[in-house]
Amino acid sequence: QLQLVESGGGSVQPGGSLRLSCKASGFTINNVAIGWFRRAPGKERLGVTCVSRGLVGTIYANSVKGRFTISGDPAKNTAYLQMNSLEPEDTAIYYCAIDTSGLFRQCSFSISDYDYWGQGTQVTVSS
Repeated sequence: QLQLVESGGGSVQPGGSLRLSCKASGFTINNVAIGWFRRAPGKERLGVTCVSRGLVGTIYANSVKGRFTISGDPAKNTAYLQMNSLEPEDTAIYYCAIDTSGLFRQCSFSISDYDYWGQGTQVTVSS
């Protein structure tokens, strides 16, 4: 059974860093596109970054470019979201998601492209 389990969230001061993990089971992360999304309080779920099938080809939201990095470790079957220079505006529930369509296409921030989601992990940036 396909499953995604996120971890690594928490509270951090502005300027700090966190690394979120998305442990996968039931599939190999090399064979899917992976996306990280977030939902800030009172706002809709939005794409943060994604990587296409084969862990190549990334997209970043303008708000996180230069601060966040998506990666994957096939040996651990885990995807990561490294977040640096965190700002209060980054406060949100973060979700990883996968697109199991098997299509070789550029990943996207379209929620409908992703068919499995993790449970989410809270990130709070506050002084």
